[in-house]
Amino acid sequence: MGKYRVFAGPLFHMGWYHLFYQYNPDSAVWGNITWGHAVSTDMIHWLYLPLAMVPDRWFDLNGVWTGSATILPDGQIIMLYTGDTNNSVQVQNLAYPANLSDPLLLHWIKYENNPVMVPPAGIASDDFRDPTTMWVGSDGNWRVAVGSLVNTTGIVLVFQTTNFTDFEQLDGVLHGVPGTGMWECVDFYPVSINGLYGLDTSAYGPGIKHVLKASMDDNRHDYYALGEYDPVTDTWTPDDPELDVGIGLRLDYGKYYASKTFYDQVKKRRILYGWISEGDVESDDLKKGWASLQSIPRTVLHDNKTGTHLLLWPIEEVESLRTNSTEFEDVLLEPGSVVPLDIGSASQLDIVAEFEVDNETLEAMVEADVIYNCSTSAGAAGRGALGPFGILVLADDTLSELTPIYFYIAKDTDGSYKTFFCTDLSRSSLAGDDVDQRIYGSLVPVLDDEKPTMRVLVDHSIVESFSQEGRACITTRVYPTEAIYGAARLFLFNNATGVNVTASIKIWEMASADIHPYPLDQQ
Repeated sequence: MGKYRVFAGPLFHMGWYHLFYQYNPDSAVWGNITWGHAVSTDMIHWLYLPLAMVPDRWFDLNGVWTGSATILPDGQIIMLYTGDTNNSVQVQNLAYPANLSDPLLLHWIKYENNPVMVPPAGIASDDFRDPTTMWVGSDGNWRVAVGSLVNTTGIVLVFQTTNFTDFEQLDGVLHGVPGTGMWECVDFYPVSINGLYGLDTSAYGPGIKHVLKASMDDNRHDYYALGEYDPVTDTWTPDDPELDVGIGLRLDYGKYYASKTFYDQVKKRRILYGWISEGDVESDDLKKGWASLQSIPRTVLHDNKTGTHLLLWPIEEVESLRTNSTEFEDVLLEPGSVVPLDIGSASQLDIVAEFEVDNETLEAMVEADVIYNCSTSAGAAGRGALGPFGILVLADDTLSELTPIYFYIAKDTDGSYKTFFCTDLSRSSLAGDDVDQRIYGSLVPVLDDEKPTMRVLVDHSIVESFSQEGRACITTRVYPTEAIYGAARLFLFNNATGVNVTASIKIWEMASADIHPYPLDQQ
């Protein structure tokens, strides 16, 4: 059975986390988009349920696309989703549970008078999609945002409603950025600038910033920015115009797209799901019968240290998969060294590592690689005075295959430093040109009182990497042919030419998540 996934409408209801996702039950490629449905008590172990919605009405005949759930104060669940009509027009539709007392929410009713929103004047019929979770405005009316496009300017339209069946478009736009193209899978939510907890989507006021995130259809990246939401004018303004949506920060610098958050009202946290697309060729996906994966869910917090970033971190529940642990402290990595770590099989790991660069050498260096960039560099094989250094995951004994995750420090003539966090897929597989071989990464702020740190989750062919408590993230899909199962190994390395690095690392072996169909016949 083929699969293709983009997330839609996550929520928590009566003891279960629900995940709805775009799904092609007939093939491993795009088409016949229905809503798959799975539930979990911890967002790690999942149970598949029957399809939640299928394209069977004129207003969604060409696909049940992305949507969002809103839980009302009285417990009702409102699901808005994009339908691609029989005439290929993108419209917004309403659905709701047939039985709210059903913990599994097995059956959904589509509103008979759908659609509830159609493309406004001046908006193309194929540039109007992906409604957000709704929030309450200052006037008591509910608001919803929808992604769109005018010429080459990506925009967010806002609609209001009092009854969830009649929607009125508000004047202007929530925000827009010229030259960024179509904004899809828009997300809009508050974060506390000093708190350790997530916020309900309707929260606003002192001590709160609003995150605006959009998935860029032109380049398939998820960008976000922090800013101020004016609930009277229903506009959002970025804190830093140079870090605006589409031109500034990304949620993840790897293969991570069409992400969506929801507020977990039980643990008072905001949770982020991301879609990991494939990096092989379509014929391989058809051969294996499935395509794309779900990332480990991540908590979302404001980075109080920088004030400009979010901190995205694997949910604590993933630690339930940890088994044996091994720790290596103060490992000296001289220039050009590769140090094997004797832990046995390294195909499923949770790794936490901290690196310390020899400060005397660092201070004495006048200039190093001021124009460095992860994606245009020679990867981990490209040697500079102050990098690269880090770990090699999914490597075999002979290093014929390896996936480096590393830091690279650039120093300017004024004495300032820039630290880059990168993942290099150029030697991750012997499968050849049919798989992704790019180098991913970005600049990551490492503050004066911090050392370069990383956490890396390895699961056979998925590598999710986090630097500085989640200030920068890189998710990659790899295709090893030799470094698999018991043959996978882990190494530390320092390929810098001019500096010693000391590493301390703790590694947990990880059990597998349990994912299978829900035993409905045993109810």
